Amino acid sequence: MGILKKAVDLMLPRNCCVCGRFPDADGRIPYDVPDDFHICFDCLSGLIPQPPDRRFFLCLSEPYDGDPHPDLPLYMPFPYKGFFEKAVPSMKFHSHPELAQFAGRLLGGLMKKDNIGADLIVPVPLAPSRLKERGYNQAGLIASEASKICGIPYAGDVLVRVRETERQTEIVDNALRSMNVHGAFKVDPSFDVEGIEVLVLDDVATTGNTLHEAACALYEAGASKVLCCAVCGNRAVLNAESL
Repeated sequence: MGILKKAVDLMLPRNCCVCGRFPDADGRIPYDVPDDFHICFDCLSGLIPQPPDRRFFLCLSEPYDGDPHPDLPLYMPFPYKGFFEKAVPSMKFHSHPELAQFAGRLLGGLMKKDNIGADLIVPVPLAPSRLKERGYNQAGLIASEASKICGIPYAGDVLVRVRETERQTEIVDNALRSMNVHGAFKVDPSFDVEGIEVLVLDDVATTGNTLHEAACALYEAGASKVLCCAVCGNRAVLNAESL
């Protein structure tokens, strides 16, 4: 079946799911990727992770006085540029869940290499209306695929979004971003996270407020330790907030 699929794609090539162009026969990658995943080498060449010492940050880009978890760590191995600057909108708004699966496999490999450990990996949940509109939660797909590679058990329904929020990308002011997601998450009471270490994952981290609120909900439910994780973000430079 794999040989037949390759032959069909050589005769009837599909466009790259990131940039939309049709790759030539020399511009396709091997098929150890999700089904129906097509990407050209031009896009793949921009897929470069940060050096190991530039993958850890404090979760919040602008810490505030009174933060109950001021040392909350964020693991974020890729910058939001090149491949991910094009891939993230495609996975979120243009029906390309295979990009989220691919990102999860990349992330899982790096997590394993960097010895990232936890008892459970959970995704940041979408609002029900957005989940219905999109058909999938990209953070859930990423977390599920990463789990298979790094070996951390996956649980997709631990966190629930208890109120609708505006899209963070549509809010410029950092304080308003924080207010937008404040108290937006709770742990489903049917799950017991008491005393366990949890990795909470989202696709992109900018200010870190969404992941911070998700982590606060997990701590409130009794988690002993929470590590935030995003595939990519715009804080790619080692600086004073790095751990």
